[in-house]
Amino acid sequence: MTDAARTGKDRVLRGNAEAPEVCAERARRFGWWYFAEHYLRQLYRYGWPLTVSDIGQPLLYFLAMGVGLGTLVDGSAGTVEGVRYLTFIAPALLVAISTQSCASELTYPVMSGFRWQRFYWGTAATPVAPWQIALGHALAVSLRLVFQASVVIALMVIFGVPIRGTVLALLLIGPAAALAFGLNLQAYAATLDSEGAEFSLVQRFLIMPLFLLSGTFFPLSVLPTAAQWLGWLSPLWHGAELARWAAYGKPLSGALLTAHAAYLLACLVIGVALVARNYRRRLRS
Repeated sequence: MTDAARTGKDRVLRGNAEAPEVCAERARRFGWWYFAEHYLRQLYRYGWPLTVSDIGQPLLYFLAMGVGLGTLVDGSAGTVEGVRYLTFIAPALLVAISTQSCASELTYPVMSGFRWQRFYWGTAATPVAPWQIALGHALAVSLRLVFQASVVIALMVIFGVPIRGTVLALLLIGPAAALAFGLNLQAYAATLDSEGAEFSLVQRFLIMPLFLLSGTFFPLSVLPTAAQWLGWLSPLWHGAELARWAAYGKPLSGALLTAHAAYLLACLVIGVALVARNYRRRLRS
């Protein structure tokens, strides 16, 4: 039990609990954080499986794609864009893994909040606003993404990937790129009233193609021009390019840096607006 909860319990036992209007006002102001705390407590129940997954998944990618395939690529092609293969893919893996985790946390759990466990509805019956519920959920997920990004950065150091920029930039770019995609997916999930079968189609025909065709494992320029537009529209590619710039100093002009950052920011703003609107419509219907 936290100190705040223990203090609140003592007040109740002494008969001098805070007035309901005080609690309601606090919920109106900090409801986004209260719901984030609630969701983090749910994640804590699965702490060990999530920790093993957040460490094991990037480790397997580093071993299979970076060391295994990377040895073959370095031996035949020499370098990719002037750096060894593991150096090339490691920053992009940070973004790609964060995006996959974000998508998993903002699809079925959203469906659960509305339809299966229905924990959104209980919170919506309090002074906490629907937009606070939506953004509190996304905030809790982003904290998990920061932890996952820190694991990838640690693996980059262990495997000898140079980090010439700041670690803080990488910790921000990975979750930001993931949320630029995930918030819009969360907004879509909030419109569904089925059993979530649509998420299988999203995984198969949207997430996986973007994962493979967003310049994660090879430069986007090697794709046919007709297929490169998938990367240009994908937040994963914009995030991967920014991560490479932040990690090993990939040469990018000021205009390109601005374009990548502006695209991610636009996706984030649109995602926040859609999520707030869809949660309000659903929970106030």
